[in-house]
Amino acid sequence: QVQLVESGGGLVQAGGSLRLSCTTSAPRFSVYVMSWFRQAPGKDREFVAAIGMSDTGTEYADSVQGRFIVSREDALKTVYLQMNSLSPEDTAIYYCASLEVGTWAREDDYEYWGQGTQVTVSS
Repeated sequence: QVQLVESGGGLVQAGGSLRLSCTTSAPRFSVYVMSWFRQAPGKDREFVAAIGMSDTGTEYADSVQGRFIVSREDALKTVYLQMNSLSPEDTAIYYCASLEVGTWAREDDYEYWGQGTQVTVSS
């Protein structure tokens, strides 16, 4: 069973930054697309960002484009989400997920999920 473990969440003031990390036990980490989703209180989970295997490309939700950066370090089996210029609207539980085949922004295509890490942005 593949496990994904997120870390790095917390409380930050508006305009601040946080970096989330997600480490996995997946034996073939490098072949997975790794993504971040988030779920705000009372809302559905939504796609945030994804990075292809061997850094083949990235994709971002419009709401975070230009503020968030997704990256990966295959040797450490870790994916990161650098979040800058945070606003209260970014408050959510952030989840990482792995995808072998499918559409990057489609939640149902993902095989494995982490437990989530809370990000709270105060105004």
